[in-house]
Amino acid sequence: MLSNDILTALKGYTANMLKPITLVLQKGEHAKRSELLEFLTSVASTSDNISIEERDTDNYLRSPISFFLEVEGKNTGINFTGIPSGHEFNSLILSILQSTGTRLKLDETIQTFIGNLKENLHFEVFISLSCHNCPEVVQGLNQFALLNDNIKSEMIDGGLFQSIIQERDIQGVPSVYLNGELFANGKVDIASLVSKLTERFPDAANMASAEAMPLQDVVVIGGGPAGVASAIYSARKGLNVTIIADRFGGQVKDTMGIENLISVSKTTGTELTGAMLKHLNDYEVTLKEHMSVTSIEKGEIKKVILTSGEVIEAKTIIVATGARWKELGVPGEKENIGNGVAYCPHCDGPFFKGKDVAVIGGGNSGIEAALDLAGIVKSVTVFEFLPELKADQILLDQAGLRDNITIHKNVMTKQILAQEGKVNAIEYQDRASDEVTVLNLNGVFIQIGLLPNSAFLKGVVELSQYGEVVINERCQTSEPGIFAAGDVTTVPYKQIAISMGEGAKASLSAFEYLLKMPVVREAGVAQGVAA
Repeated sequence: MLSNDILTALKGYTANMLKPITLVLQKGEHAKRSELLEFLTSVASTSDNISIEERDTDNYLRSPISFFLEVEGKNTGINFTGIPSGHEFNSLILSILQSTGTRLKLDETIQTFIGNLKENLHFEVFISLSCHNCPEVVQGLNQFALLNDNIKSEMIDGGLFQSIIQERDIQGVPSVYLNGELFANGKVDIASLVSKLTERFPDAANMASAEAMPLQDVVVIGGGPAGVASAIYSARKGLNVTIIADRFGGQVKDTMGIENLISVSKTTGTELTGAMLKHLNDYEVTLKEHMSVTSIEKGEIKKVILTSGEVIEAKTIIVATGARWKELGVPGEKENIGNGVAYCPHCDGPFFKGKDVAVIGGGNSGIEAALDLAGIVKSVTVFEFLPELKADQILLDQAGLRDNITIHKNVMTKQILAQEGKVNAIEYQDRASDEVTVLNLNGVFIQIGLLPNSAFLKGVVELSQYGEVVINERCQTSEPGIFAAGDVTTVPYKQIAISMGEGAKASLSAFEYLLKMPVVREAGVAQGVAA
């Protein structure tokens, strides 16, 4: 099942395992069980420290295609239901390595918080093997299980359990259930899971106080192209730099194909994110991932307050928080997220195989989504508000070749309709004739652009009417010592290459500001530019 190249790579990864591990497979009969056993046997063949045991267990395993990881006779709390291939293959390998001693990737503050939780928490993560966002959630919850014996994490391949999918009305992934109740779905990441847990268990969050960091020269908020460029340029100046990212890579991580990054003819968002992280790791930059900034206190020395309650003091701040998917704001949208309303065609498209769907938006993102979906669904109807489409001609030419793509221009979406908890139609209006039409369908994918992630900056710096951070040609904001770069700003043309350049520019401007800044004293020690 696994290629020789993959097996060879796995032998290298597993060579340094510190402990033996057993993959405990529930006994029983299932159509996919022999395939799962063959898959696990291939994985186990790469190391003498990996074994497989078939066992009747009193565990909460779902079926004969469920298995859990056991180390030195102890259940790690990490469970897989289904065959973790595709994008979830990395989740399995990481869980094996981390269960046997490989360092966890979570920030120390998050690890402390998770370890403080006293309640029994059973997480179920319904995934699609084609979803490129799901592994981050699975891998995060697996680490939670390793940090706390009270936590169990179970990956469930939704494609193999259609009765459960229908029973719970799941139409989008990842869908995370906690102790049998829906906890999070749709656009989920580790930062949002941590945030929800801190809201639910504030006492544990208060106990997770981290040791105060020294005064930073630069705090970069955001881990996308602009933020990474800012951090690297700042580190190369010899500055103390911390980068805070709720999700390293940002929107780039969700981009499947990138063909306009100069000198790189073709790459993917996942590959580019990995390359950015590798480059960042060449420098002494503190990365605090899976955390968000709740507020900033202005002053000569600024305070950055995180969702964890941690406070970081800094001489300068570079805001590079990017943007998020824009919502339509029509009735039936928010109410049906995860039940027919989606924003990621790659993640949720497989749930609509053979069905009729709509894509809202006629720009590049909308037409690309329509093309992606056309190979899966029965039909795609594209709705564009303006009289003309905004997508590149090459994409429009491709769409014109697809018999199952229909495009409506100059129309306005009025509402998304649902019946028995699932989307069943969309109501739209022709802007020229005012004629209202109801189109029966099963899903709506919204691709109408981005909104800047700037809510935490209200009252801190000047924002435009669209919520963008107003900057000048040097990336300076209205507040001295606070700079901004990338999609969160008023700079036009939201492109990766532009964001990287703006991030570099913001760093150079921050360095120039620091050169002119009076010497700051901390704990009786004089501090210059590089604290």
